[in-house]
Amino acid sequence: MPTTWCSVLTFGGIAIRESAKVVDQAQRRVLRGVDDLDFFIGDEAIDKPTYATKWPIRHGIIEDWDLMERFMEQVIFKYLRAEPEDHYFLMTEPPLNTPENREYLAEIMFESFNVPGLYIAVQAVLALAASWTSRQVGERTLTGIVIDSGDGVTHAIPVAEGYVIGSCIKHIPIAGRDITYFIQQLLREREVGIPPEQSLETAKAIKEKYCYICPDIVKEFAKYDVDPRKWIKQYTGINAINQKKFIIDVGYERFLGPEIFFHPEFANPDFMESISDVVDEVIQNCPIDVRRPLYKNVVLSGGSTMFRDFGRRLQRDLKRVVDARLRLSEELSGGRIKPKPVEVQVITHHMQRYAVWFGGSMLASTVSPFLDCCLFSFLRSLSSWDERCPVKVK
Repeated sequence: MPTTWCSVLTFGGIAIRESAKVVDQAQRRVLRGVDDLDFFIGDEAIDKPTYATKWPIRHGIIEDWDLMERFMEQVIFKYLRAEPEDHYFLMTEPPLNTPENREYLAEIMFESFNVPGLYIAVQAVLALAASWTSRQVGERTLTGIVIDSGDGVTHAIPVAEGYVIGSCIKHIPIAGRDITYFIQQLLREREVGIPPEQSLETAKAIKEKYCYICPDIVKEFAKYDVDPRKWIKQYTGINAINQKKFIIDVGYERFLGPEIFFHPEFANPDFMESISDVVDEVIQNCPIDVRRPLYKNVVLSGGSTMFRDFGRRLQRDLKRVVDARLRLSEELSGGRIKPKPVEVQVITHHMQRYAVWFGGSMLASTVSPFLDCCLFSFLRSLSSWDERCPVKVK
């Protein structure tokens, strides 16, 4: 009998040759061993400049299921080195995931990989559970608002007692990839001599190594102008074609890149709302009895929330918005109403980057405390998977 849970939670880039032949599923399964030689995922995909890099997931939603299935094959057989028939699987779904996508995922896992059981959990609930490792958390609770920001999408997701308030979820069209593109654009405008084919890779490396969130953008510009030697860093890269070194100065890009979370108009003129305003709007749209607990437990999740001082800046800006509303309420009442101060706290912790995975590992090891908290759970034996199952998945 299978007794082990496997968490398969994080999906990355997939690289294939432009000239790769498209074959049907049956042929692909026969030739899978050969195809895998020309198929790379994650960092291996990014490191293959002669290959076409593709992302089967767009804004958190799976769009290319053929590539996604091949991705799963590599994760399970090459990296986990597991026989799927011998393990239960825990997987996550993004907010606002469609029933059709949920069906398709269950169909692939049961029919293609023959898994004995599947549990599909809500990412935000797992991220809240992972935040319990933070010293900032006094009482363990599954009420809070999760700011989940990865490479392709950012969501503000309110959760009350383990249940996602779906009608109040808000999508933010700014994430890690947008920051990379913005830094790439800034570097191109300066014409710093980066090999064109490596400009995106270089921008990503600079983002991950040097970028941070500043408290005041005007003062930050002045700081660089007064003492450039102290603040301007140098990035050294290797030209992939001639193997020669190239060195570029990294200045304003260090803080301008991630600043688009708080001034999105820098990169996207169609979106003008800062992340602090979005969080406040989401909480204000929630039922009044959960608003204070939500302000008190703003949890960060995902790699794009890892910029230094991100949590501190978000907490400060959100507190300013809340306090301004309370002052306005008092003024409009002519001083008769004295609103009670609202506590605002943004939770950061050491597992923040992999919060969903870490929360999933907690769920996998101690299933019972979480079963009543997840909006969607699906654990069935393979023998009961039939044509009626997709209806039940919804």
